[in-house]
Amino acid sequence: MEVKSGEGQSNGNCVNESRNERRVGLIYDQRMCKHRTPYGDDHPEKPDRITVIWNKLELAGIPQRCVVLNAKEAEDKYICGVHSKNHVKLIRNISSKQYDSRRNRIASKLNSIYLNEGSSESAYLAAGSVIEVAERVAKGELNSAFAVVRPPGHHAEYDEAMGFCLFNNVAIAASYLLDQRPELGINKILIVDWDVHHGNGTQKTFWKDPRVLFFSVHRHEFGSFYPANDDGFYTMVGEGPGAGYNINVPWENGRCGDADYLAVWDHILVPVAKEFNPDIILISAGFDAAIGDPLGGCRVTPYGYSVLLKKLMDFAQGRIVLALEGGYNLDSIAKSTLACMEVLLEDKPISELIEAYPFESTWRVIQAVRRKLSTFWPTLTDELPTTLTNQKAPPHDLLLSSESEDEVDEASKIISKDLVQAIEDVVDPLLKLKIDDYPDQVTSASWRSKLSKTDIWYASFGSNMWKSRFLCYIEGGQVIGMKKPCSGSMDRNPPKEIRWKMFPHRLFFGRDFTQTWGPGGVAFVNPRSNNEDKVYMCLYKITLEQFNDVLLQENVPDHDMNSPLFDLNDLDSIQNEGSLIVEAFKRGWYHNVVYLGKEDDIPVLTMTCPLSALESFKSGEIPLRAPSKDYAGTLVRGLVEGKQLSEEEATTYIQEACTKSL
Repeated sequence: MEVKSGEGQSNGNCVNESRNERRVGLIYDQRMCKHRTPYGDDHPEKPDRITVIWNKLELAGIPQRCVVLNAKEAEDKYICGVHSKNHVKLIRNISSKQYDSRRNRIASKLNSIYLNEGSSESAYLAAGSVIEVAERVAKGELNSAFAVVRPPGHHAEYDEAMGFCLFNNVAIAASYLLDQRPELGINKILIVDWDVHHGNGTQKTFWKDPRVLFFSVHRHEFGSFYPANDDGFYTMVGEGPGAGYNINVPWENGRCGDADYLAVWDHILVPVAKEFNPDIILISAGFDAAIGDPLGGCRVTPYGYSVLLKKLMDFAQGRIVLALEGGYNLDSIAKSTLACMEVLLEDKPISELIEAYPFESTWRVIQAVRRKLSTFWPTLTDELPTTLTNQKAPPHDLLLSSESEDEVDEASKIISKDLVQAIEDVVDPLLKLKIDDYPDQVTSASWRSKLSKTDIWYASFGSNMWKSRFLCYIEGGQVIGMKKPCSGSMDRNPPKEIRWKMFPHRLFFGRDFTQTWGPGGVAFVNPRSNNEDKVYMCLYKITLEQFNDVLLQENVPDHDMNSPLFDLNDLDSIQNEGSLIVEAFKRGWYHNVVYLGKEDDIPVLTMTCPLSALESFKSGEIPLRAPSKDYAGTLVRGLVEGKQLSEEEATTYIQEACTKSL
């Protein structure tokens, strides 16, 4: 059944006044379908996502039993409670004619974003719709509500659109209730993010705020799953007054299903929610952990979502607002949304019987989270009994992001042929987004041809000192100890020459884990030189094109490379400035390119953390950590095979770097 423009909008009088039914709000607006790919290409985050949901709800007679509300555009002043003025200005104007010639170029510089003439209106309607239902639930006019909105929001950060998200809809609504409407008495908000991807934007918004308990359960795989960083690890618990109010449950693998999520609810979320006692609950309701989702690779059923939601209705007097986030299997998101609406309407009793067990990795993660959070939440102090944790699913059911999605079981093969083709063309499990053939942007082939004619020395001080490891960035593949393979460079020719040299910079090791090596620190150097410090570096003579591919793999492997990250203009300017921050990789660890001088009149470049991160290492905000045995072994091999140090000397060199104070 087609949903025509304007359907799903009313004056708010569409409601069954039966005494036995709760007053449930519902927002949907066809205008949010105007946000679409510029040239009509199919894409996972497409308008059909919300139209199929609305059609499903109408067929089930749900809107007739709800208070169906009109969507409203959010005001800038409320959006600025979460986003910078520059970001708000960009999204407000991006669909105007003045941006026609550069809109696609702007999108190509962002992480997994497309933009068109309808993006501005859709983004403002999505944010405004979530504010509208949240305010009505907070006032008591509604018991609960669902905002069927797009584009999604939980990845959008203070000054950056990313991961299909333009404005952070849920964060904006929470900020509005807390800061703009204090008379409503909303002092504590629980945000539950069950989207399969980590809600990095929401986390950062409330990182230091004890008024918001942010809970995210997501596929993580030690930082290899989108958004591909350490923000979603369980050690990220908040800071200052917000310490303990940020809870991450990071799955180590795919195929997590109802039993895994319910175990997390029972042994982490529900006990903490009882202690926190929220005034209202906002749910970032992404359904990409649903069975059959082409990006998520998990197995949550519509029934599973209904049980998760039912458990949360015991809190905040059932005042719950759900806002659609991700979910890219049209059948799954429609069925899952319907299941949640039936819970809000208290349509049918929910049994908690699940005939399955969580994975062993699920229990491991649950126990790690409980130990980390127990100092903040005493209810998590006790160890779980082994009689419970020994109930686990067989390991052959696991799915890692490096494995083929073709191995997913038959039950999850409910994906349309068109969408399968779209996923193959547009996106991989890390949400690679490619928007090709825009007439106003520099093509990949063009910049690569130009930069392939310029040589630089890439100076490595970490695992890349071992030639075999560095060649993974050029030729693809992996060496012993690596958890995942590298994609390699477009130009797979080996370095033209290799040299060794010492530089006056301080070597140190930090971070808790990496997507490539797992737990343990990795190497950084102080961006500033100091004649008292010495660091060994292996210099590889490669092209500037190859350097761009190495820079990509060291930071955010899923970034679109339609244009270079570090071009000839940057190469000229860095020789005067000394360093350059690669803005496209602000969330990467090695996005500070440092100029070290010249060798044979060829620039020597390395990449490390920015000075701001160095200060965070010094303060302890970012941990200093010794490297794992496997990671340290690559440095030793590099130094020994490069004939710089003996094995014993190389080991001592690394130990001294680990123990010397910054």
